[in-house]
Amino acid sequence: MKKLLVLLAVMTTTSAAFSAETTMRPGLWEMSASSNLLSLAEQIPPNQMQGISNLAKQYGLEMPKIQNGAAKSQVCITPEMAAQKIPPSFYNRQSGCEARNATRNGNQFGADLVCSGTDIQGTGRADATLDSAESFSGVSTFRGNVRGVPVDDRANTSGRWIAATCPANSTPR
Repeated sequence: MKKLLVLLAVMTTTSAAFSAETTMRPGLWEMSASSNLLSLAEQIPPNQMQGISNLAKQYGLEMPKIQNGAAKSQVCITPEMAAQKIPPSFYNRQSGCEARNATRNGNQFGADLVCSGTDIQGTGRADATLDSAESFSGVSTFRGNVRGVPVDDRANTSGRWIAATCPANSTPR
C-alpha cells in the first residue's frame, strides 16, 4: 500500500509538470490529486504513513498532505520553468519512471509514463489542460506493479496559482 502512494506522488508531480509553459504564471502553486488509492490512505496507521513518507524522500519526493481521498502539495514554478514549452522535468527519471512522448497542442498537454525501476514497473498516461495562466486540470492513469503489488488507478489532478513568490525553503519541481 505505501508504495502505491509513492507512485501517486510521482504521478501528481508529473501532472503538475504538464502545466509549465509560457502562459503559466510563475510562483507558488497548489497541486491536487484524488483517486481511489488515495481514499485508502486514511486507513493507514500513522507509523506506516511515516514509513511511506521516508520512502518518498528516498526518491526525492515530499509526501503530500492526504485528506478526504485527495493529496495536496505546493510546488514552486520558476520563471524559467514557466517559459518552457515542454518542461525539461518530463525527461528526468524519478523512482524509475520517466515521461515520454510529451506533446502540446494549444493548451492541451500529454505524456506517456513508463516505469521500469526496481520498485515500480508499468505504464501510464498523464493529460492536462491549462485552463488559464493560474489553473490547470487533468487526469493521470497507471497500470503496473509497485513492489509486486498490482496497481490500476486513475487520478484526477488540478493546480492553482496561489502566490507570486515561493517560500525560501521551497524547491522548484
